[in-house]
Amino acid sequence: MLTHSKMCGLETAKNRIERYKQQGKKIVFTNGCFDILHVGHVDLLQRAKELGDILVLGLNSDTSVKNQGKGDDRPFNTYEARAFVLAHLESVDIVVSFDEDTPIKLIEAFVPHVLVKGGDWRIENIVGREIVEDNGGKVYSLPLIQGYSTTNLADKIAKTHHVSK
Repeated sequence: MLTHSKMCGLETAKNRIERYKQQGKKIVFTNGCFDILHVGHVDLLQRAKELGDILVLGLNSDTSVKNQGKGDDRPFNTYEARAFVLAHLESVDIVVSFDEDTPIKLIEAFVPHVLVKGGDWRIENIVGREIVEDNGGKVYSLPLIQGYSTTNLADKIAKTHHVSK
């Protein structure tokens, strides 16, 4: 079983975040599937972390990924494997899963100071924006490094190895 102290459930994450807030730390939240970690992911997470003190990563569970219509073969890596890799990144402080299609329950529970998504999201469409802004927080859609996506990477691997999808 793959574990790391940064990987936790909702209640543990909520308790940690409350302690950090009591210490005056600025909480940043982002979310995603992070199925095959690539330079675009690492760059986005690093820039998100720079917007505060503690980066909380809401990670789609395997069920949540499947429900997003990314294909029957997704996720390529299990939640446990994805969370384990992400927990080892210096920029990430907490990894917590969610089963729903969106991380709204996590955002409601944590009420982060900053909410971040990649530049493919318009700010007005970012789930949880109202909660963060209504509590005095900021919401960012950070530009992505062009040419990096899990889908593009999977397509390249399939093409290189002559695998039909």
